[in-house]
Amino acid sequence: MPALLFADQQGRILDYPDLEMAAFSGFEPVAPAGEDLVELPPFARLFYLPGCPPFGFDPARGEYVRLERVRLGRKSLQAQAVAAFLPPGWVRSLLPAADYSAKRVILPLWAYTAVGFGEKGYLVPAFRIEEHPGWDPANFDDDEVVPALERRMARVRGNRLYEHLAGCATQNHCFAAKNLFLGRFEAPLPVSRRCNAACLGCLSLQPAGGPTASHQRLDFRPSVKEVARVALDHLAASTEGIVSFGQGCEGEPLSETDLIDRSIRAIRARSGAGTINLNTNGSDPKAVARLIEAGLDSIRVSLVSPRPEIFQPYVRPKGFGLEEIAQSLIAAREAGLFTMINYLVFPGVSDQEAEIESLLAFLRRTGVRFVHLKNLCLDPAYYLDRIKPPRGRAVGLARLARILETEVPGLRLGYFNQPEPRGARPGSGPGPGPGA
Repeated sequence: MPALLFADQQGRILDYPDLEMAAFSGFEPVAPAGEDLVELPPFARLFYLPGCPPFGFDPARGEYVRLERVRLGRKSLQAQAVAAFLPPGWVRSLLPAADYSAKRVILPLWAYTAVGFGEKGYLVPAFRIEEHPGWDPANFDDDEVVPALERRMARVRGNRLYEHLAGCATQNHCFAAKNLFLGRFEAPLPVSRRCNAACLGCLSLQPAGGPTASHQRLDFRPSVKEVARVALDHLAASTEGIVSFGQGCEGEPLSETDLIDRSIRAIRARSGAGTINLNTNGSDPKAVARLIEAGLDSIRVSLVSPRPEIFQPYVRPKGFGLEEIAQSLIAAREAGLFTMINYLVFPGVSDQEAEIESLLAFLRRTGVRFVHLKNLCLDPAYYLDRIKPPRGRAVGLARLARILETEVPGLRLGYFNQPEPRGARPGSGPGPGPGA
């Protein structure tokens, strides 16, 4: 087994050979199986968890122990747990084993993954669910992004949405925003300042006392002209391009149904190219139906759980529930759209047997065609303390993936948006170029 990793108070990461790596499934300590461990992927990052002593497994005593301090020569070091953050396309299967009760802060919005140190270096319990060049960190060189951004911005002066997305690309290093300026794959179309939910892991707005938001929420309402310009530029530049409403830097896009309706119609009046996608919480089936009529091609609905006892305390919805989400997906499927679920997975909760049974029933009812397995980015203790998930046997996220593929014929699993357009539309063709 790999050795336990810990960090000192200066953040220096060291291994502790006397203890083996341990991990958590929920709050249950487990020893990662050797076949579930892979070498730390390129572009992954290591973090330490301030004020959180790690747990390791002592093979001599046959038990898990808490590592408070480590003597190194004449120095006594305070031990803090270490976590990995995986690049896009990778699904973590276990959490860092740590005493989270000792910390004084809410950890930032990252997906914390267990990590140990073995003969091959850093090892993590994880599996790759999908590989896509459009989201590979190796393909995002800022020496290419910045000149492309400057050229584009010189042509679109006065477009506030472009100005916002330029900040997303250069300050938040949003891959979707960078793709916009590189003219490839999927580009964002944020439009909303408001939301009808208060999700624990919201990236763009957090209450006082919550975790720090990792994005700046859009603070203006773009015009149809601004939205259409961004979309048309991207669909003209990118072969099989995607433009998506519903981003980490905004609220719920269905709160701007009228704006999106008019924007889709403006886009499709000039171009039938590419895919217009909506990332949403699926809270309003009537609004979804209206956008389908306007020309929407695909929809991805975020879902933390189909079980009310988990969905409710995490999403904290206002005026909607799981039934509205199901009806939105059913309406989209019946209209011929490509339907997806952005399933926010968490080890020890998402892989419980009761959760899997509930998810299978939801997928069969709604006819969803694609499930994204996305790591839920949230302090593990903050999440578990607030949702208080029911106890249940967890089978592992890799097995969850195998069960879904086996039990739902035709279902595809992955990590990235890759919708299929409904076909050519009036006015389809090359569309205006980026300088139009």
